[in-house]
Amino acid sequence: MADTVRDAERDPDAVQPFAELGLKPDEYDRIKEILGRRPTSCELAMYSVMWSEHCSYKSSKVHLKQFGDLPQETATGKLLAGIGDEAGVVDVGDGWAVTFKVESHNHPSYVEPYQGAATGVGGIVRDILAMGARPVAVMDPLRFGPLEAPDTARVLPGVVAGISGYGNCLGLPNIGGEVVFDQTYLGNPLVNALCVGVLRHDDLHLAHASGIGNKVIMFGAATGGDGIGGASILASESFDDSKPSKRPSVQVGDPFMEKLLIECTLELFHAGIINGIKDFGAAGISCATSELAAAGDGGMHVELDLVPLRDSTLAPEEILMSESQERMMAVVEPANVDRFMEICAKWDVQATVVGEVTDGDRLIIDWHGETVVDVPPNTVALDGPVYERPYARPDWQDSLQADGADDLPRATSSAELAEQLHALVGSPNLCDKSWVTDQYDRYVRGDSVLAQPEDAGMIRIDEATGLGVALATDCNPRFCYLDPYEGAKLALAEAYRNVAVSGARPLAITDCLNFGSPEDPAALWQFTEAIRGLVDGCRELGVPVTGGNVSFYNQTGTTAILPTPVVGVLGVIDDVARRTASGFRTEGDAIWLLGDNTEEMAGSAWAGLFHDHLGGLPPKLDLDHEQRLAEVMIAASTQQLLSSAHDLSDGGLGQALAESMFRNGFGARVELPAVEPTAALFAETPGRVLVSLPESHQDGFGALCSEYGVRAQRLGTVTAAGDDAQLEVQGHFTLPVAELRQSWQATIPSAMAAAGH
Repeated sequence: MADTVRDAERDPDAVQPFAELGLKPDEYDRIKEILGRRPTSCELAMYSVMWSEHCSYKSSKVHLKQFGDLPQETATGKLLAGIGDEAGVVDVGDGWAVTFKVESHNHPSYVEPYQGAATGVGGIVRDILAMGARPVAVMDPLRFGPLEAPDTARVLPGVVAGISGYGNCLGLPNIGGEVVFDQTYLGNPLVNALCVGVLRHDDLHLAHASGIGNKVIMFGAATGGDGIGGASILASESFDDSKPSKRPSVQVGDPFMEKLLIECTLELFHAGIINGIKDFGAAGISCATSELAAAGDGGMHVELDLVPLRDSTLAPEEILMSESQERMMAVVEPANVDRFMEICAKWDVQATVVGEVTDGDRLIIDWHGETVVDVPPNTVALDGPVYERPYARPDWQDSLQADGADDLPRATSSAELAEQLHALVGSPNLCDKSWVTDQYDRYVRGDSVLAQPEDAGMIRIDEATGLGVALATDCNPRFCYLDPYEGAKLALAEAYRNVAVSGARPLAITDCLNFGSPEDPAALWQFTEAIRGLVDGCRELGVPVTGGNVSFYNQTGTTAILPTPVVGVLGVIDDVARRTASGFRTEGDAIWLLGDNTEEMAGSAWAGLFHDHLGGLPPKLDLDHEQRLAEVMIAASTQQLLSSAHDLSDGGLGQALAESMFRNGFGARVELPAVEPTAALFAETPGRVLVSLPESHQDGFGALCSEYGVRAQRLGTVTAAGDDAQLEVQGHFTLPVAELRQSWQATIPSAMAAAGH
């Protein structure tokens, strides 16, 4: 028999494993104060996981509040839902709205790469579905340890297979993301997952339980023992040592069940019979019931015996904590329950009434006729601990920033310059990522307009008008390590620029803030500085933050990852037919470079690859220039002036030239900008774009750049495509494009083949 509320009252001094469940002594005392007694074992389990860092944001809440001060209006409309909802929803015009969000599944993906990554995709898709939207695309920013490390050979293939296995089965195109390698991610990979969905304004749904007497229905997969305590350190032996010693801590996904759940849920929405809805994510039933009740206008009563189980041996604590996938919870008026069940049966989706909305303000859960949970739901879901942990700029930051890159030896000959370009394009972070992206279906559903390796992904959302959205995710963690404030702004600017380069107007952002332990003052300082940078950057660019995710404790031992605030930017384009792609596509086109060129090399791929150097200050950012540059790119798209456009970021001009040639096999003849040659090729000055355009469009494009005050210079000409295509850097070297491409393409396949993949 489970520990009941009556047991808690009769035996107030029973010893409970609160510390083993991740609760601090003062947190345990606060729970007792809230309840006026000790918690039952089920209540203890519920509070422990809902008050975990992952669910409660207890170390980040005080800093995340800054995002709420940003304006909620966008260039074309406003936010329909934002921070605090399952996902942000942005008005994109013509009665359409788009919802998007990025979250992390880092630690599970290290423990079990395939299922960790697969269920990361499944979870973010359900967040989007719960808003009333049809999920239409996913993206995955990924970070791993060194490519040659033995553990990377375990984690990377498993993660990629999990993403592709789940996303492809769902029929969702994967249109973008990142693949980055660094020593600090060895033992702590980052697997961030983004999903975007489309809905009409009237289809918007929010997670709340309203209407006394309305029924609470679980639908989707049955509940099993997988993922118990995935959001904390919960393990089943904490409650019953006679149970199996360890339940799986990583959830197990079933994409075919999720596909049925998507279609079933959308039909339920269309039928107008859902009053409130919540997906089952971290903390399972504990999360769904407490959050629905806390956001509603009453309490909730649930009969845990009614929950469909895959494993009849589960204890009530385990049922509450299970993070089994492909499950949703809905609040439905009694008159609509039969229709709800009919639709679920049509899609072969199991549905069960497990409770109802009640008068009052209590969440009551019964098991075998006894009450095992009786709590105020807001204390579980909303009013958890809030910590103002100490943070401080680390002592080593000054010496790090003082160790600049100005004195690093530059290439001393044209031959060395050519060798460095060869090496850079073939380096793990700049090489071809097709080994990864070719495992993803990028074009399923038929609405993918741009996808990897383009600067931004683009999806058509209205076939009649051509209305579409573009998305990009970016972060240079090396810049963030040198200066987390400026690094976060640079990440925002790069994603903003990539969306604008495609021809779309940036509207809003989501973020996934990956950092070390919040109990480390240096790591928390990095976090606070990154938030300050994003807030200031968004305010200057005029884009709101719609929501996102915080992932702490990303470290191996005492070594934290490089601070990695991944930023996702969403933009709108009124007609996807006028998009701008990234590759050269016409012989004889003029090649222009927009933006200023500097010799800032700190934090660059060049400094890291050739000098194993990370120090100094990141390049200076001018967000006013970024806005004007975006206006040029959007206007050029509208006027159809450009053949191609590619932003400059990692690897600088050399990498942008190479990727622009590789896309369609053309060559190029260019002169370098008038700075030192190594810096001209490899500096990573922000705010720059490489474009190609017909000779006849040069005057019009030049006038457009002048109108917005954007510096523009012609570098050269697109030359013939084919096996003999060449990159000619006048006055320095000529390289066959085929040789460069071979260096670019071989890196990851060679490493994976050597590891037996």
